[in-house]
Amino acid sequence: MNAKDRFNAVMHYGARDRCPIMDFGFWEETIPIWERYGLPKGVNTDEFFGMDSQWASAPVNVFLHPGFESVVLEDKGDTLIVRDGDGVTKEQGKFLGSIPRHIAHTLKDRESWEKEVKPRLNGNDEGRLWNWEQFLPGALDPNRDYPLSINAGSLYGKLRDLMSVENLSMLVYDDRPLFDEMVETVADCVINTITPVLDSGIKFDYASMWEDMAYKAGPLLSPKIFKQVLVPQYKRITDLLRKYGVDVVMLDCDGDIQLLVPLFMEGGVNCMFPIEVGTWQADPVTYRKQYGKDLLMVGGVGKRMLAASWDEITREVERLAPLVEEGGYIPLPDHRVPPDVPLENYLHYLREARRVWGHNLDNMRPMHPIDTTAPLYGKPYTWEE
Repeated sequence: MNAKDRFNAVMHYGARDRCPIMDFGFWEETIPIWERYGLPKGVNTDEFFGMDSQWASAPVNVFLHPGFESVVLEDKGDTLIVRDGDGVTKEQGKFLGSIPRHIAHTLKDRESWEKEVKPRLNGNDEGRLWNWEQFLPGALDPNRDYPLSINAGSLYGKLRDLMSVENLSMLVYDDRPLFDEMVETVADCVINTITPVLDSGIKFDYASMWEDMAYKAGPLLSPKIFKQVLVPQYKRITDLLRKYGVDVVMLDCDGDIQLLVPLFMEGGVNCMFPIEVGTWQADPVTYRKQYGKDLLMVGGVGKRMLAASWDEITREVERLAPLVEEGGYIPLPDHRVPPDVPLENYLHYLREARRVWGHNLDNMRPMHPIDTTAPLYGKPYTWEE
């Protein structure tokens, strides 16, 4: 089977030769550190680690068009003050800078919404597709051997990026009509953007959405307001997708999503990713018991577990094996692999994944011995939850 057929077989509980071997990528700092341990410099990690074809998506912009101009406002040595494409001024580290500090936001209120943001959410604007002529022939090829997704947007997460969690949370209560309008406008933008793409004749294997609207204590938006405002807009988008045969809708949301899963499903979103394990111990096996085969899943392998002992890694791979064999689930690390995971641990995880989930698959490139004398070897990096 090729990667496209294998992905669809898993997502529809069909017969397949094995589970796809996939990942979520790596922190920007992880690969340079691993190169000190012996990973060949400049290597294509997908090819080197023998991953199945993954994460191919149509070149479609379903949010701000045009985005705000990205500029560096100040260089403070170890950090930069920048204004990004969302119009957010923030301070970010030059190394290990995954979580920047927000300073100011262009979107503040109805005036800034009407003037600065809403005009950028017209889904009928030209220029929302890029490199389309180069992309289309391969996407339409009946022999295409990789799964292909279409971006179906973000109804909360991107608005949160524009305003910050605090400001958007206050807006929900200070100006509920504006919040409702913003969510509906974003949904309109998505629908108007992707409709001609779906009309193009491409058979998409799944749709992808992104929210990141939960943390270790639960949702960032109350389930009551989620149901009132977001669920109907999700339904508009997912109904359109299913009209064109896209029946796998994968949503990326970090944090503890336990209270949101049934609401996502009510809105037609049927695949959760990356099922972040976290301190709350989310578990794909438990989700399958709760929601049955209606809920598809991708992820659920704790990134912190990859820094544990080899025996613990092996036990986790084997624990997930029955769920992998049942189908509707593709296991992979629950976020990008952080720099505190030793390279040798990650290689052990991949070897075990190939042995158990891949039915003794052996397609990793050999590498020279790991340099355990490298300066950073064995020195863990810690981060906030």
